[in-house]
Amino acid sequence: MKIRFYIDPITKEPHIYKHNIYENDVIDILSHPGEDRKGKNNSRVAIGRTQTVRYIRVIYVYVSIPESIFVITAYEIKGKTLAAYKRRKKKRG
Repeated sequence: MKIRFYIDPITKEPHIYKHNIYENDVIDILSHPGEDRKGKNNSRVAIGRTQTVRYIRVIYVYVSIPESIFVITAYEIKGKTLAAYKRRKKKRG
């Protein structure tokens, strides 16, 4: 499946770069999410750990034509958000 990224109109680069996230990080999460759930306005939220051991949240939507995933944003999670994710993951086994 093709993955497309929201392009920042000012920098002309993927928006994820503003958060020090790169395409490979997003691919890691979308390939093996620790959690993938519904978000707002038909979006999805995937959270997981990258191969470089960073915990990242990816906000994306499925696009049926052409069949692809459109990544809106992605950013590293830390602190209470990361602790809550780890608790949920531990409960699920």
